[in-house]
Amino acid sequence: MLSVAFVAAAFAGHTYASPFTSVASTLDLVPRALSSGCSTTGTQSCKNTTAVSNLCCFEAPGGLLLQTQFWDTDPSTGPSDSWTIHGLWPDRCDLTFDSSCDPARAYTGMSSILTANGASDTLAYMQKYWVDINGQNEQFWERILMVQQSTLEVDCLPSGSARGAESLPTYTWLASAGITPSSTATYTLAALTSALKTASGGFTPALDCQSGSLNAISWYFNLKGSAIDGVFVPLSK
Repeated sequence: MLSVAFVAAAFAGHTYASPFTSVASTLDLVPRALSSGCSTTGTQSCKNTTAVSNLCCFEAPGGLLLQTQFWDTDPSTGPSDSWTIHGLWPDRCDLTFDSSCDPARAYTGMSSILTANGASDTLAYMQKYWVDINGQNEQFWERILMVQQSTLEVDCLPSGSARGAESLPTYTWLASAGITPSSTATYTLAALTSALKTASGGFTPALDCQSGSLNAISWYFNLKGSAIDGVFVPLSK
């Protein structure tokens, strides 16, 4: 599933990131074609003991990243074989978070910006996988893009920012374990977490229910380097 981080980079620099999908069996969140120039061998976010000055290469204060996806049924949104994107949330390391932390990114007319910059493919992907439950996609994108990480500030983007890739195929991983959406079948929390933990290589996400139905999942990460091409370190919830 495409991360909102790469779409945010498009608006921050008025370039674009196309939604190529990497190998589905990995937790690879690294956009291979981009280069931030940042090291990925240093301290990961939330693990530093002293202040870090270069926030283009270190995620702070929002160093606990949540890649959250939705499965909406009332009303039904998105494709029938994939969860939809909610966002890549830069929570603080103490589980608190800032909202509307960057008014400078109060963009409007997202579709027009992407189309004008030759990113119709990205827009089509967003219209399929990054959708609002009430059909207000433009307003949804505007709100989400205001809460992205410091590493996606305009001055932190490499020149000619190009294309990225990543994959957290929640639907595919559950379906491979025989767990698919149903109005009659039920699944235990243990079965859900076991399937996802096995497929992801040993990491347990957070699952949320609404009216007795599973509707949201959050994968947790710390980060080494830049959100553009850094190493996302998966965590269990």
